[in-house]
Amino acid sequence: MRFAKGHGTENDFVILLDPDGREGLSHALAARLCDRRAGIGADGVLRAVRTTAMAEAAETGVAASSSAGDGETAPGAEPAAEWFMDYRNADGSVAEMCGNGIRVFARYLAEHGLTEGKEFTVATRSGPRQVRLDALGGDGGVTVNMGRVAVLGPGSAVIGGQSCEGLRVSVGNPHLVCLVDTPLSSFDLSRPPSLDPGQFPEGGNVELVQLTGPRSVAMRVYERGSGETRSCGTGAVAAAAAAATAAPTETGQESDPWSVTVPGGELTITLDAGRAWLTGPAVIVAEGDLDPTWLATR
Repeated sequence: MRFAKGHGTENDFVILLDPDGREGLSHALAARLCDRRAGIGADGVLRAVRTTAMAEAAETGVAASSSAGDGETAPGAEPAAEWFMDYRNADGSVAEMCGNGIRVFARYLAEHGLTEGKEFTVATRSGPRQVRLDALGGDGGVTVNMGRVAVLGPGSAVIGGQSCEGLRVSVGNPHLVCLVDTPLSSFDLSRPPSLDPGQFPEGGNVELVQLTGPRSVAMRVYERGSGETRSCGTGAVAAAAAAATAAPTETGQESDPWSVTVPGGELTITLDAGRAWLTGPAVIVAEGDLDPTWLATR
């Protein structure tokens, strides 16, 4: 089985090409691939499947997201999108969307000649997302139309024994954004934050965010199913949306970009009329073959 390894602001992924959905991806294999000691090591897995294969699997009742009997229902495919991004967290669990991942996914498709032009649509569990490659090689930026962003109201979490108030934000997946005044380094993200299951029945990502300027923030994140990561694209969008809501600036227009600094680099977020655009680098680091013996070992 061929694989590639890529990252967006050091949020890293294993990429698998499975155009006809024949290989599948079990929870267990995704977790093994992400293991940083016994596998390749990553924050998640991006499986590229043609939307026609996903639709056919849904019609026949076969879970295209897994050939190992995980029992998942394949999502509906967007007709305009040739490719579906089947995203898994590091623990093998399914996630609705990944902002850094979709940029890496788009870079991989383009560099392998699997799509035409610099602009195209990718199907995700959160719906279709338009992507634009701003540069064709190296770590050139990719911009994603992240769709609608909804600030849902107050929420809370216990983070390393500290109670933190925040705003619940949906970017196609659930977030709690906590704007804090204390240094971000003072928070313990070595274990999962405790969220109110009434507010987050499916769990959620938690962002610690500090304002650093009129339209700039710094962020740390604990991602559901992956732990603390060096960056989170949907989390950066949620952070900008929450900061714009909780601490509106007196200068600049709504559509002026936000800068979000994460441990792995910098992302740019544009908010306009309830929608968001995410821009950042996408790098393919290496490609290779998984050893058949390792694959056969359970």
